[in-house]
Amino acid sequence: MQEIPRKNKVWALIIVGFFVLVSLVSYGFHEYYVYLQAYLWFGFIYGMCLQYGRFCFASAFRDLFAVGVPRMVVGIVIATMLFAFTSAFVNATGWSTFHPAPTSIHAVIAGLFFGIGMVFAGGCASGSLYKTGEGNGVALMVILSISVTQAIFVDIGGWFNKLVPESWRLSAAQKGLPPSINVTDGWVDQYLAGYVWNQPTLRFAEMLGMKTDSIAGAFLGNFFVGVVLPATVLLIWVYSVWVRKNVVKRAMESKGTVTFSDHLNGFWGMVTSSKRTAIAGLFLGIACGLQMFVIEGLRMKFGVKNAGTLLARLGFDYGLSAKGTVFDPGYWYVTTQEAQWVGWTLHKLTGINFMDNIFFGWVNGIPNPAFNPADWMSVALIGGSAVMALLQNEFKFKKPTRELATWAIIGGFFMGIGSRLGLGCNVGGFFVRAANGDPSGWLFGIGMIGGAFVGVKFFNWWTERKMAKEMAELEFEL
Repeated sequence: MQEIPRKNKVWALIIVGFFVLVSLVSYGFHEYYVYLQAYLWFGFIYGMCLQYGRFCFASAFRDLFAVGVPRMVVGIVIATMLFAFTSAFVNATGWSTFHPAPTSIHAVIAGLFFGIGMVFAGGCASGSLYKTGEGNGVALMVILSISVTQAIFVDIGGWFNKLVPESWRLSAAQKGLPPSINVTDGWVDQYLAGYVWNQPTLRFAEMLGMKTDSIAGAFLGNFFVGVVLPATVLLIWVYSVWVRKNVVKRAMESKGTVTFSDHLNGFWGMVTSSKRTAIAGLFLGIACGLQMFVIEGLRMKFGVKNAGTLLARLGFDYGLSAKGTVFDPGYWYVTTQEAQWVGWTLHKLTGINFMDNIFFGWVNGIPNPAFNPADWMSVALIGGSAVMALLQNEFKFKKPTRELATWAIIGGFFMGIGSRLGLGCNVGGFFVRAANGDPSGWLFGIGMIGGAFVGVKFFNWWTERKMAKEMAELEFEL
């Protein structure tokens, strides 16, 4: 076992000590800060799990489509099933904070954008956060690009309004939003209020005539039908396309025939080859389930339904939405709070009103990042990743090259658009939703897989073109 350098241990203790100090000092001001601290420490756990399992969707699909290595994809699928089992317990108790998303073709299109972007950037939303904790400068640029893109995209209007179908415009105008939300002046607003909000928000349990907060609905409907069956189909597809041929080749070379038992052993070997990612997924699932319990318990303790009420009681009512709320999902989420960072900054620095759109002004708000629960979760996630990287001697500052920085910005741009079209990223749009029996999660996942395939094929073409150009220049010089 590799010896951990003393300086790594010291820095790990400093990071943990900082979060402990923040928790103690903030609690000294008011007990309401326990609510924010819950987000902080669960974020810290998520960061440690992500770094340990190298949990990155971009790496998973890049490895699968580019070089035919399914280990990470299989690990993520196994992790989704493990998380789903934990979620079923939480859903059965009625304490779940999860809320399903509208289900329609828009989730596939959003996933397509996101999948292309994460391959271009070399990291998904959650992967870029934990890689930032490892000292990766490219990953930080990806996060910044995603955040800026989201904040600008949700407020875009002008010429883009000409692309809005009349049916969306009329439907959005009938939603009864307050005058502070200028719904007819934003493309995304009309897309959300005029189309997305009109789509069904059912989970597999309800689709089968069951209640989600029942044992049958949680375990049979959402877990077995909604997660185990589609995940198994996905694993069989991966085995058939990428693993089966190697199993057949080995069996033919050793005994001259292939049996069903050989395929079962090959399938099991594929599943068990992703132990590290699966273990990380198990702890992620447990933590996500516990966070739902804890957040719901704190809401009951303080008599609130949203953290916006707590911020208002503390005197931090700036940036609350028109409903008096802030982004407070109650479970693991990534991209929305990063968009809030940029929205709050631009609102403060430029004076432009970023609160007249649905995303900021009606749903999520733009509170001061220092008092935003979800912000505490993302910052702590980076810290948790840094601690795990230090303890595994994997922390290293990596300065981005000009080429990698360019791809990071382009990839973040596509992921930012995909996140807003799909109301979530690879975590909130796929991982959490799919694990909670939300069909929109699988639709986003299908689009994400397709986008990753397109991204890999484009990169292969780009690389071959670049190499051919370099070789031609070398021959010219010779």
